[in-house]
Amino acid sequence: MNTIIALAIHDLERRDGVYQVQLANKQLPVTPTTQRVIDELYDLYNRRASKSHGKFTTSEGYPTQDQVRDYVKTDGNDFLHLTSRMMETLRNQAQARSASTGGHVLFAHFRRDGNQYLLAAIVTDKLSAALTSQTNMQDVQHLDIDGFRFAGRINLTTWTNGEGRYISFLKGKGNVSEYFQHFLGCDSVVQDRLDTSNLVTTLKSFVAETKMPEQEGNVFLGRAKAICERASRAKEKIEFEALANELMPKDPRRLLDHLADTDRGLSDHFVPDRRALASLVRFKGTTKQWKVEFDRDAVSTGAVRYDPKANTITLTNIPDELVSQLHSEGLGNG
Repeated sequence: MNTIIALAIHDLERRDGVYQVQLANKQLPVTPTTQRVIDELYDLYNRRASKSHGKFTTSEGYPTQDQVRDYVKTDGNDFLHLTSRMMETLRNQAQARSASTGGHVLFAHFRRDGNQYLLAAIVTDKLSAALTSQTNMQDVQHLDIDGFRFAGRINLTTWTNGEGRYISFLKGKGNVSEYFQHFLGCDSVVQDRLDTSNLVTTLKSFVAETKMPEQEGNVFLGRAKAICERASRAKEKIEFEALANELMPKDPRRLLDHLADTDRGLSDHFVPDRRALASLVRFKGTTKQWKVEFDRDAVSTGAVRYDPKANTITLTNIPDELVSQLHSEGLGNG
């Protein structure tokens, strides 16, 4: 549930190659309509798979962090002032890259699941028709919520607490995505090993949350590892949509929604790190007295038996070399 704190909408227009800003003179009221728009926009944004995640850059020339900090310091008392300042930053970045034709720029400050967020999205109008009677129609314009291409979200709570990567934005191609990234002042340096580890964790949680049978889950994770290793060897970037289509061709949307969930903080378009992929199909543990490592298939085939009640692991089919070592030490003879 999104609890809206503040809403504003301004316009970014392009005329003869020059970008201009048309500022609103008051905030949008929270009504059932605006609530529905924000809820729908958030859900659509959350489902878009191609996102990047990062933090505010420390480089000079990116004012968004200072603008947001000033707003937070005032306890969010002047949202219109914040968004007006951000619009000037957006205009400058759009002009520098000739990135889009502009549109309505919707800003929302809202609370969700204990965190506060700032969402910015560019939405354009769409022409459609409405029946005025059984024998007549007329043109009407409405916001093309489904068709938005530019959007970003700042987790204000995580940012204030100095935790993790708190900015996300939709990725496109070339200058089209770069201008919105620069508008947010986001440094999204790709960390292949971290992104791979996050992907591994998310694929495992998908198996658990969908309650896949053990054998099916093992096959699923094994195929995921093979796909990612193939990309790693070829130095190719993983794309979540392609990954979902290959892993679950009959129902890719279910996996894609899981991967795309913004709160998971997953970035796609990175080259998988092969070392981080090992835990997809392998368990390992170490104490001061022993070290053990085995594949998931070992559990399925009974080569390794885990008893959760007794908190024990039993190894079977011990190799002859290990048996010889044990016997040579006089172990197991008593």
